[in-house]
Amino acid sequence: MPTLTEKNKADLTRCAEDILLAREHHFPATIAELYDPANMPDDLRAAHEHNDEVLERIYIGRRFKNDTERLEKLFDLYTKMTAAATPVKGKRGRKVRDH
Repeated sequence: MPTLTEKNKADLTRCAEDILLAREHHFPATIAELYDPANMPDDLRAAHEHNDEVLERIYIGRRFKNDTERLEKLFDLYTKMTAAATPVKGKRGRKVRDH
C-alpha cells in the first residue's frame, strides 16, 4: 500500500461514506441483491466506480488502462511485499537472524 496523504485518506473516507449511503438508500435490500451485476443500482455502481478511480490514482497517478495492467501492478506489489517478508537463509539452510 502506498503511503497515504491526508488528502488520500479524506478522499477514501468520502468514497466509503458514499458507498454506505448508496447501500442505505436501497434498504432493506441485501448485499447479494445490491451486488447482483445485472441489477446493481446505478448510484451504488457510480460510488464504486469513483472509489476505483481514487484508488487507482493513488497507486499509479491515473486510471489503469485495463484489467491486465491492474493485475500486473498488483502482482508486482505482491512480489515486492513477499520478497521483503522472506527470511534470508545461511549456508546450511538455516535462517539468518537480522540483528
